[in-house]
Amino acid sequence: MSFSSLNLHPALLTNIETLGYKVATPIQAQAITVAMQGKDVLGIAKTGSGKTASYALPILNTRLKKVSIKRDRQPKVLILLPTRELAVQVEQVFKDLSKNFPISIKTMAVYGGVSINPQMKALYGVDILIATPGRLLDLKRSNAVELIKVETLVLDEADKMLNLGFEKEMEEIFDLLPKQRQNLLYSATLTDQLTGLNKVLLNDPTIVKIEENLEDDSLINLSGYFVSESKKGPLLRHLINDLKMNQVLVFTSSGHKADKVAGKLNKNGIEALAIHGKKSQSARTNALAQFKSGKLRVLVGTDLISRGIDINELPYVINYELPRSPKDFVHRIGRTGRANKEGIAITFVTREETHHFKVILKKMKRYIDMIDSEEMEF
Repeated sequence: MSFSSLNLHPALLTNIETLGYKVATPIQAQAITVAMQGKDVLGIAKTGSGKTASYALPILNTRLKKVSIKRDRQPKVLILLPTRELAVQVEQVFKDLSKNFPISIKTMAVYGGVSINPQMKALYGVDILIATPGRLLDLKRSNAVELIKVETLVLDEADKMLNLGFEKEMEEIFDLLPKQRQNLLYSATLTDQLTGLNKVLLNDPTIVKIEENLEDDSLINLSGYFVSESKKGPLLRHLINDLKMNQVLVFTSSGHKADKVAGKLNKNGIEALAIHGKKSQSARTNALAQFKSGKLRVLVGTDLISRGIDINELPYVINYELPRSPKDFVHRIGRTGRANKEGIAITFVTREETHHFKVILKKMKRYIDMIDSEEMEF
């Protein structure tokens, strides 16, 4: 479906063309019109399917029709998401789509890890606020922002936002919002068991589900190695060098392990940086920028980055350690095999983890021929 058939503002269509968007993806084609009608939307589609634009376009289209001269600290749109990296990424999408508008629509992302004072000052006049829950509440307690006039609430990575970990923060934020509002929820994986769902979707949502089996992605070539814990490092270095890998995203289970793996790679002449929640925001931003530009060969991260990085042609993902849940595995490997480009996802499995890995594969309805690294020379 062409974007011109979606009744979007001419300024938006110009920016869409400039950005090189050809036709609307399935999630965009089905969700944009519904969202522009002011209805609630529950959008479920795999990673890399264009979910951000599927809510950014109708939001911007609506704001273009609601000219407001008054400037205050009361945003009309609130977008909540789980990580700083995703906040920055979504902010850029909005800014790219709103260039050269006939009216000013101010978009801003706020998140922790950086000084709060500049954010407090810059919040004046913001129309569209993109935020992580913790920093949003900090700003509210400092009287830097009011949420009573929010017309549209977006939850990006809704499965994460409504799950344990964010539960108390989300409940506090919901209490600050007006009861009458539009709600847009988007995720790659969303289940009926998620706590808090009934508190958000109040108005008979339109469900847009693009794939019944989100985990079955034919563009991702899966492979696996049985390997002892002590040989994971040598195997990782062997694969990177032997296959001449560039832009390799390696997942570990903790920040400490990410630092250790990255340090060992550097000692062996493979340029790598670690990225995780305990790193400063500047360090995380710098590492991600180097990796996206291709200047950094290996980025080693935790599950934090599985929801905060978007590289259309990322060729390699390596699971140095298994995640706890199949959903986290899906998000990890979903960083590759995007935008119709094939990707390779390699998983290291110790013998003790065999059963757990079988559970993950069964959930995904995938099968992998495992390679025994004990028979390899490296």
